[in-house]
Amino acid sequence: MKKIQMKTPLVEMDGDEMTRIIWQKTKDELLCPYIDLKTEYYDLGLENRDKTDDRVTVDAANATKKYGVAVKCATITPNAQRVEEYKLKKMWKSPNGTIRAILDGTVFRAPILINGIKPYIPTWKKPITIARHAYGDIYSAVESKVEAGSKAELVITGKNGEEKRLTVKEFDGNGVVMGMHNTDASIASFARACFNYALSTRQPIWFAAKDTISKTYDHRFKDIFQEIYDGEYREKFGAAGLEDYFYTLIDDAVARVIRSEGGFIWACKNYDGDVMSDMLATAFGDLAMMTSVLVSPDGNFEYEAAHGTVQRHYYAHLRGEKTSTNPIATIFAWTGGLRKRGELDGINELCDFANKLENACIKTVESGIMTKSLAALSTIENKKAVNLDELLCHIKSNLEKSMNQE
Repeated sequence: MKKIQMKTPLVEMDGDEMTRIIWQKTKDELLCPYIDLKTEYYDLGLENRDKTDDRVTVDAANATKKYGVAVKCATITPNAQRVEEYKLKKMWKSPNGTIRAILDGTVFRAPILINGIKPYIPTWKKPITIARHAYGDIYSAVESKVEAGSKAELVITGKNGEEKRLTVKEFDGNGVVMGMHNTDASIASFARACFNYALSTRQPIWFAAKDTISKTYDHRFKDIFQEIYDGEYREKFGAAGLEDYFYTLIDDAVARVIRSEGGFIWACKNYDGDVMSDMLATAFGDLAMMTSVLVSPDGNFEYEAAHGTVQRHYYAHLRGEKTSTNPIATIFAWTGGLRKRGELDGINELCDFANKLENACIKTVESGIMTKSLAALSTIENKKAVNLDELLCHIKSNLEKSMNQE
């Protein structure tokens, strides 16, 4: 079979643990036999991030700005235990947070729906897409432990040198303190990305924060969203037949989401989006069944799986055991990147291949062949739980059948 030729490379960001294993198997079994795969490779594995003082993450993000499309494997964000395990120089920040800050992008996450996998919430009939602000907040915070008797202040020095001081806390006992930020420009980019995505997918959009408590920080988000919607998008939404943009408090949004039938975009601040995307993925079926794409204001795209590195399965893999790890979100990261690369470069064969590979994954699961995590949820009769290698083999078989039908 003649391989599909690529014009422009994808930026490839390798990752950690079990997803790193899946990453390589996906390339070997499902991509390289059919595509003359061109990538600019960056190893974002934790050891290499430590070796390069995390410069590799910055380089990968800048390469994404150069080439326009990237695919990323799941990576470890180290905590104290990981620092000890990997003998790291320091507790490096989230690579996703670094990339999001450089690209100033918005993350859109949506579940992969498959017949026979029913959502835990019976009212959900349509997918719910999480739009996660990808800049600032806790992910770019400065934080410190505080000793008893200390006084923590927020100090703002104006451009003329004038200082404004706000007391955060006078500590009677030991504690912790954090300072975080956001910018009007990033919030505005987030709002426009959400409204544009809603128009392109013809879905209603909600935004939720906690302006009743955070009367300056969160209220700024609320005001910017409303100003941009009123000034730039209200008429467009009306012309498209879409419902008006809807704002509510984050706790009210959670209640409304549970009672809804789905079929909308839920825009969230950075931390809220991080948490709620995992909740939605699990409630729709499986955390390994959610797509994730980071979209920058200037039209760059980075695709990844929404889940982590599957540490428990990785340790089993190191012991020589076969694992029943779900690779589908990782495969969809590749197909998303390949499809976008094909769209931008005018390579229809590449787009068609991405569609066929996704369909092969769905067809495999709907035929009853799936990992243990999905089998525990599936209502399909005569289902069979298989290990990772067996599932990839079935997906490859269905892909080849589709390719041979041309």
